[in-house]
Amino acid sequence: ESEDITFIGPDMHAIQAMGDKIESKLLAKKAKVNTIPGYDGVVKDADEAVRIAREIGYPVMIKASAGGGGKGMRIAWDDEETREGFRFSSQEAASSFGDDRLLIEKFIDNPRHIEIQVLADKHGNALWLNERECSIQRRNQKVIEEAPSTFLDPETRSAMGEQAVALAKAVKYSSAGTVEFLVDSKKNFYFLEMNTRLQVEHPVTECITSLDLVQEMIRVAKGYPLRHKQNDIPINGWAVECRVYAEDPYKSFGLPSIGRLSQYKEPLHVPSVRVDSGVQQGSEISIYYDPMISKLITYGPNRAEALQRMEEALDNYVIRGVAHNIALLREVITHPRFVQGDISTKFLPEVYPDGFKGRF
Repeated sequence: ESEDITFIGPDMHAIQAMGDKIESKLLAKKAKVNTIPGYDGVVKDADEAVRIAREIGYPVMIKASAGGGGKGMRIAWDDEETREGFRFSSQEAASSFGDDRLLIEKFIDNPRHIEIQVLADKHGNALWLNERECSIQRRNQKVIEEAPSTFLDPETRSAMGEQAVALAKAVKYSSAGTVEFLVDSKKNFYFLEMNTRLQVEHPVTECITSLDLVQEMIRVAKGYPLRHKQNDIPINGWAVECRVYAEDPYKSFGLPSIGRLSQYKEPLHVPSVRVDSGVQQGSEISIYYDPMISKLITYGPNRAEALQRMEEALDNYVIRGVAHNIALLREVITHPRFVQGDISTKFLPEVYPDGFKGRF
């Protein structure tokens, strides 16, 4: 900003406010957004952590204020686990983010992770572009996402959308952003955090709304007002995204694998498939970057067809030279529980309590 360079994305104020989990929760409360019961200040030491955890009621989630990617997070079911969690989380937060501040909140049992895509301009206009269901996760990181969610009814969707927009307006947000919520079995939803950027799973929203989010971000950065109204935003069809990782799915549902892609062929001949990737045959997957190979997206007029195309796309994907998680992705999208939409963030450990062994 000081050099008169326009950043394609929100301004510094919004990034700072939303990048800090403690500050963002306080702002969300002020904007009348539902938040998870918890303690919003910085937790000083293990004794204070135990006192706060007892007040909130077990189980609690201890997490790094500056955290992301599932780092610096621990669930505690009693005093002892709280002390231990406080120690581990602050160490991990300090080494991962250079910031050891922690917060404690109620742990929502069996939740779904559902997020709302928002788009706002520099003229005070903001829209919500429906939701994405991101409940299939391992180590608090997403693996499979879809839009829309099988779980939301129109009332809940619009209540979540309106709260997401209220939060965006409260921080004078401009550009594309995502407001993440945890949703319990009774459809109560709680603000988790806001991502002040384009997310990995944005293609599924593009598929069902026919909006090009990157183009909209560039237009907003240039100063143009949004060209859509809330009533113009449709839900057309269904889209699913699988994150294809260079990971061994037989170890903790995916531990990173490194090596050279000796063979690499994307399933682009399958109809209604989109692949966003940054690799090609001969590329090296190293320890220095995220192990994601690509995002594989399929689209259909309904969920059954989108999933059928995903199955076909996964079957036609050729990756040799590194371990990859396609066997796990294929297993999940064809699993009866997933097909019925009976999912939560605990899906993987519940369905595969002894870890994923593959199927012959």
